[in-house]
Amino acid sequence: MSSRVADRSGKQTGFERAAALAGGTAQARGRAGYGLVSPGLVYLLVFFVLPVFTLLATSLYVKPPGAEVGQFVPALEFGNYAIVLGGYWSELLRSFGFALLATVLCLLIGYPMAYLIAVRLRGRAFVQGLLLVLLIAPFFTSFVLRTQAWKQILADEGFLVQALKTLHLMPQGASLTATSVAVVAGLTYNFLPFMVLPIYANLQALDHRLLEAGRDLYGSDLTVFRTVTLPISMPGVLAGTLLTFSPASGDFVNAAILGNNRNTTMIGQVIDSKFMRVLDYPGAAALSFILMVAILILVTLYVRRFGTRDLV
Repeated sequence: MSSRVADRSGKQTGFERAAALAGGTAQARGRAGYGLVSPGLVYLLVFFVLPVFTLLATSLYVKPPGAEVGQFVPALEFGNYAIVLGGYWSELLRSFGFALLATVLCLLIGYPMAYLIAVRLRGRAFVQGLLLVLLIAPFFTSFVLRTQAWKQILADEGFLVQALKTLHLMPQGASLTATSVAVVAGLTYNFLPFMVLPIYANLQALDHRLLEAGRDLYGSDLTVFRTVTLPISMPGVLAGTLLTFSPASGDFVNAAILGNNRNTTMIGQVIDSKFMRVLDYPGAAALSFILMVAILILVTLYVRRFGTRDLV
């Protein structure tokens, strides 16, 4: 009897030791995991969280009586937000409108490009690589230089404007420069790769046996695309639209070079002017914070409405 008790106690002790060993291993893995992610967390804390709180604090500063230009003191002046919203709401709405148009154009242009490279040219590695290089190659030049080149393309003496006038698609004496059309065209061109590459990556992983199965079930090319290819590629479309709309909303280079007038001013230009020339730091910070929160809200609503479960 005593030996059985001893055996049972010995077995119980062995189980306990195994459990203790497994627990110790899990704790060690947990500590190793924290150690691996800690550099990234520190980076986000220093270069994202702290700047956001600094921006928020700066947006509440006030200018004391008699202070010189650019001198402000810490305060809790929430009225700064009402002032900038009342003064620049049209520029804010225009920025979102331009960004939305550019995103839609990038989708209409970029999806066929991605589909051609990933699906139609599947198996032709050289041609696929060549087209991808042609798509990405402009990124090796300056963003400002690429935008400046579009100013020359859209110039009144340029080939495009002259051809449109010759075909009577554009009134004589009209101009494309310093217009909303020029700004949206620049945004579309500069952010097009942000739309194409996510869709291409998604379509590249498409199992072509699904397409063959759809055709075997007597589906036309349009039906197979609508019921198979397009739903599978939606995560890429979602990622591309987010990568295009978010930076385009705060862009100011295209508006400054291709527009540069009251009717094309975007909120990024206002923020840049307040920070660099007017030296209205609280106003610039308030506009920046409003833009950031507005984009965050729009992106969240968009993802929850059209996103997949993995992206919500």
